[in-house]
Amino acid sequence: MAINLQKGQRISLEKSNGSKLQHVCVGINWGAIEKKGLFGFGSSKEAVDLDASCALYNENKQLLEVVYFGNLKSKNGSVKHSGDDLTGDMGGDDGLDNEIITLDFSQLDANVNYVAFVLNSFRGHDFGTIPFASIRIYEGTPKRVNEVFATYDIANGSNFAGHVSMVMGVFYKKNGEWKFNAIGEPTRDRKLEETVKTVTQNYL
Repeated sequence: MAINLQKGQRISLEKSNGSKLQHVCVGINWGAIEKKGLFGFGSSKEAVDLDASCALYNENKQLLEVVYFGNLKSKNGSVKHSGDDLTGDMGGDDGLDNEIITLDFSQLDANVNYVAFVLNSFRGHDFGTIPFASIRIYEGTPKRVNEVFATYDIANGSNFAGHVSMVMGVFYKKNGEWKFNAIGEPTRDRKLEETVKTVTQNYL
């Protein structure tokens, strides 16, 4: 059974059979905005370009590298980005992830202690206007879901209105074991560089 993460909840990366997750996908699914026509007649879809990104830090909370649409994999290939989705779901929620970042804990450099995931609205669409946006953590590949480990709804909260950037969550290593902190906090940042700085200052 997937765990429905609540904001601020911390969980260990243990599967239903008791083993630890090694190959994790973090998938982001979101929808395009429906625009009403003149005088309420008809409607059209406005593309939404959300960007999922991943920042890696050492135990001293120093930034090592960032995986994002302009840098699709980490130096050793342990973190990979599926590529930039420029529109979101134009025909309603298809249940599939628009962007996926894969993380192989077994291949991460030993000096990586924090892996933070953030989301930015590239064109500045207010999160409060996006019909749905969610994160799910699962074992498998971008094309195959073996077991959904956790889901986290990041759109259905009034605190997201008026924001275009957020910190989704942070994987962190404690006593040699990886855990996940579901943060789900919007930030006042406008660009990825600013959001990464906010993570460094407030969420590690």
